[in-house]
Amino acid sequence: MATEQAAKQSAASRASRRRWRIIRRWTRRIAIVLVLLATGAMLFVAGAIKSYEADLPSTTELQNYHPPQVTRVMARNGQVIGELFVERRTLVDIANVPKHVIHAVLAAEDASFYEHKGLDYPGMLRALYKNLRGATAKQGASTITQQVVKNVLLTSERTLDRKMREVILARRIEQELTKDQILGLYLNHIYFGHGRYGIEEACQYYFGKPIAKATIAEAALLAGIVKGPSAYSPRVNLERAKSRRTYVLGQMLAKGLATEEEINAARAEPVTLVSPSEVLRELAPEVVEEARRTLRDVVGPEADQGGYTIWTTIDPDLQSYAREAVRKSLDGYLARHKLVPPLAPGKKEPPAFEGAPSTRGHRVYSGVVTGHDDAKNQLLVRIGNVNGFVEIKPTKSRYNPNSLFPSQFAKVGKVLRVSLVDPQDAAAAAADPRVGESTLDPSDELTPAAPHLAAMRLELAPESALVAVDVATREIVALVGGYEGVRGGLDRSLAKRQPGSTFKAFVYGYGLHARLLTPATQMKTSPESINGYQPHNYDESEGKTPKLLREALAQSVNVAAVDAIQRVGPTNVAAFAKDLGINSKLGTDLSLALGAYEVTPREMAAAYATFAAKGEYRKPRLITKITGPGGVEIKLGPEPEPRQVMTEQESFVLSNLLRSVVEKGTATRAKALGRWVAGKTGTSNASKDAWFVGYTQEIACAVWTGFDDAAPMGRGETGSVASLPAFVDFMKRALKDKPARTLEVPSTGIETRLIDPETGLLAYEGQENAFEEFFLADTAPDAGIDAPFDGEADADVDADVDEAGTGASAPEIMPAASAEPTLPVPEPEEHDEADAGL
Repeated sequence: MATEQAAKQSAASRASRRRWRIIRRWTRRIAIVLVLLATGAMLFVAGAIKSYEADLPSTTELQNYHPPQVTRVMARNGQVIGELFVERRTLVDIANVPKHVIHAVLAAEDASFYEHKGLDYPGMLRALYKNLRGATAKQGASTITQQVVKNVLLTSERTLDRKMREVILARRIEQELTKDQILGLYLNHIYFGHGRYGIEEACQYYFGKPIAKATIAEAALLAGIVKGPSAYSPRVNLERAKSRRTYVLGQMLAKGLATEEEINAARAEPVTLVSPSEVLRELAPEVVEEARRTLRDVVGPEADQGGYTIWTTIDPDLQSYAREAVRKSLDGYLARHKLVPPLAPGKKEPPAFEGAPSTRGHRVYSGVVTGHDDAKNQLLVRIGNVNGFVEIKPTKSRYNPNSLFPSQFAKVGKVLRVSLVDPQDAAAAAADPRVGESTLDPSDELTPAAPHLAAMRLELAPESALVAVDVATREIVALVGGYEGVRGGLDRSLAKRQPGSTFKAFVYGYGLHARLLTPATQMKTSPESINGYQPHNYDESEGKTPKLLREALAQSVNVAAVDAIQRVGPTNVAAFAKDLGINSKLGTDLSLALGAYEVTPREMAAAYATFAAKGEYRKPRLITKITGPGGVEIKLGPEPEPRQVMTEQESFVLSNLLRSVVEKGTATRAKALGRWVAGKTGTSNASKDAWFVGYTQEIACAVWTGFDDAAPMGRGETGSVASLPAFVDFMKRALKDKPARTLEVPSTGIETRLIDPETGLLAYEGQENAFEEFFLADTAPDAGIDAPFDGEADADVDADVDEAGTGASAPEIMPAASAEPTLPVPEPEEHDEADAGL
């Protein structure tokens, strides 16, 4: 019995040992398999990482982070008048970001940022589980480090492949950069909505302050925006933004990042947003564009990265006055020519353009109205064989001040000046045979089967430019290049146009400078050929008798100006004009006297400012300083040395002569300023260009008006009508707070004489109609007329005129301090000088 039991136990023991041997064998096998699998997995992961690393972007750029920033263009008073940017961003050093701002961001986005090594592993597992259930990565667990990788080095594509790259790069960045560096990158790079990047720019946009001055409540609101700028912007949904702020404040309290007292105070703080910073886009876009060009010239392609500050000489108030004056003047043109809608065909409608419009460049055509589509805000117009439309919205605009619908704006058959928005569109929009001669069915939808309509724009009124220069500093304080301020558009202050009779100031100025002319020189006025050149006067009644230079200039007598330039030499006048800042190419024939050669408004303002500045020329400045992203000033190059073109005495006499243009000449409208002012009107051939250039002791200002395509502006559109009103409106407001000043007579080098108004010679003793005239020293006439016998004048006055023809005609002199003579001639009718080309 015992033996049998022992045998059973022995068998059981052997069976147990066999089972353990099997278990141990399979355990070893499983362990080997697991080790092999683990090794394989590790090799696979290592290979995958190696594969990804071979194709990963470098992290070097993060160590020298230079994202696009805003370049700001400043007015002289520090007001921002323009911004240049790819991304609107202003960098801030993390050292200048308050701790409570950092805590708010961490509470909202990554509370354990300073503890982890770039990755949130629990969050990643949750994301992995959900991602494996779908084809794409629908769940993320991004730390701040990962967001830096995603936003700076990678794309925002939501795939597992991109996520793997993100994980690898996050670990690498954590090894290469400090936590503060990573956080600084994040705060400067993230998007806060409304085109604002980085926390500094966001704080300025929402609260009108730098981030260094943000409160805890403001910091929490900014931090809350990051999750979804379109959803949590307080400008989009204030209540949702406040709710998100409350959540962030709660997280700050829960994470121990702020005290309960601070959080309670922040919760009670109202959300106070500033009005969106109005960078005055319409104030001075011409200046902003020039600032952009200057920056590009100075620093090259680096300009595109931004971060610069460009300081200009523009005075915001004067710039606003200038723009308003130009617009008012140009609106006046529409009223004078009955171009304020509603518009209807007239008895003498101009012929409409026929044929095929050009597909190149900007051209203006006479298009005929063919119909209307009020539903689409379209006025249908045909240019030759091209059908198109002009958008007419029922809102107030330059050409639609009464907010009319297209059907009210212009009647069918009315001929209007229009241009093609895209000249290349002309071929596609060539007249379709289905389009009627006079109208297009407004219900015809613009489908592929419908006629193609070319987009057009109205060109009803001329354009204008105004340049104002501070006489004392020669800084450009106002610059207007057209009715509408458009960045990158045409700046007409740089456009070359014929100056007309404004150029006569250079002719007479050189005559004074060379001592070949005086204010009392007798000038020819009768139209006759002068060296083969036949000038004509605007007023055909002029020319019966010679006029003294002062009166000839005041009345803008063309023949007298040509007589003057023939005496002094066109080559000398051209060189003199160049010394005054006229750098445009000038011819040296007699037509130069009448402004036949093109110049720019800026050049004219610079030259006349020289007259106002006692003859000293200095190149006008618009850009005064540029600082780089680090605040370091960038050299702009040396300023040209000033030069004395005229003596103080010469500029005084010339200014006194130009004062007569205002007192008794073609610019009498300028007397409305109620202060000393001098200047000259100018009108080119067929009123294609109208000018007034004038100055006070404080400001020199040039105004030009004309069509861009040099079309005639119409009868009566002279410099005194089309440009002088803008000058007067601008100067009234620009000088309203400045005391009136007069032109003071130099203490030496000026002589006065009593002059006979008929001959320009010295008056006889007791002559009643004699007047006192200014002369440069030693240039006054030394001959006089004889006194009449028995109270009657001699029929024959035997008097010699000096070689320069120095007789004089000037007005009775005012007290010496004011130097404002009054011409003894009748008040002229409103007219301007003759065409430059005649």
